[in-house]
Amino acid sequence: MNPEEYQNLARVETIHWFYAGKREIVRHWINQFHRLQPGDLLVDCGAGTGIFAEEMSRSCKVLALDDFEESLELLKKRLGEDSARKASCTALPLADNSVDVLTALDVIEHVEDDRGAVREFLRVLRPGGIAVITIPALMALWSDWDVTLRHFRRYSKESLLQVIPPGFEILHVNYINVAVLPIVFGVRKWRAVKGRMGIKTNSRSEDKIPALWLNGFLGWTFVKSACQNAVRFPAGVGLIIVLRKKP
Repeated sequence: MNPEEYQNLARVETIHWFYAGKREIVRHWINQFHRLQPGDLLVDCGAGTGIFAEEMSRSCKVLALDDFEESLELLKKRLGEDSARKASCTALPLADNSVDVLTALDVIEHVEDDRGAVREFLRVLRPGGIAVITIPALMALWSDWDVTLRHFRRYSKESLLQVIPPGFEILHVNYINVAVLPIVFGVRKWRAVKGRMGIKTNSRSEDKIPALWLNGFLGWTFVKSACQNAVRFPAGVGLIIVLRKKP
């Protein structure tokens, strides 16, 4: 990401409905498929500011990985020198079969070789270990936001499944952040129209925390719709997939 994006993220991610909700959703799916023990190792790839890794450190050992210096500075301050390392998702500095849980939260869209990254996830996980991956969905939502964050792509469910190697069992996959899809689509298309008209927009809704009541409602809707198996959504702003390494 651009360096200033880390500052934006650190400013809002503690309480913003999307960031806080995403962390709650990922914790839910980890708990569904793996009961974390204090001795387990959770590796957070592309850890950003480290808030998720810090939260998970209350349940197990954590290692936060990122290849941006701005991120590493934040990670070392938050987690300590021993729990943060510089690493690329396509070349993880970890032994085969050494990780119990691996998370990559809105990360592989930043990696040109996303297939290579997911193969690395498979390599380092122990047999029976799980990976939880979240990503932005639908190229129809591509916008200046994706460009600023240096995304290579957004995904459909079908294109996501194409990058998963056969050594993984798929435990859960679904679109998430479904309720706001029409709003996000409209806002991003309108912003694109204004850009073509030469009207510059410096502020983004992603950087702002809504009114507390709205922030709470959006977070509740986001989490409730994503922490269930009964309804398979045809589209959403994001995708989540939970994988288990086959024995």
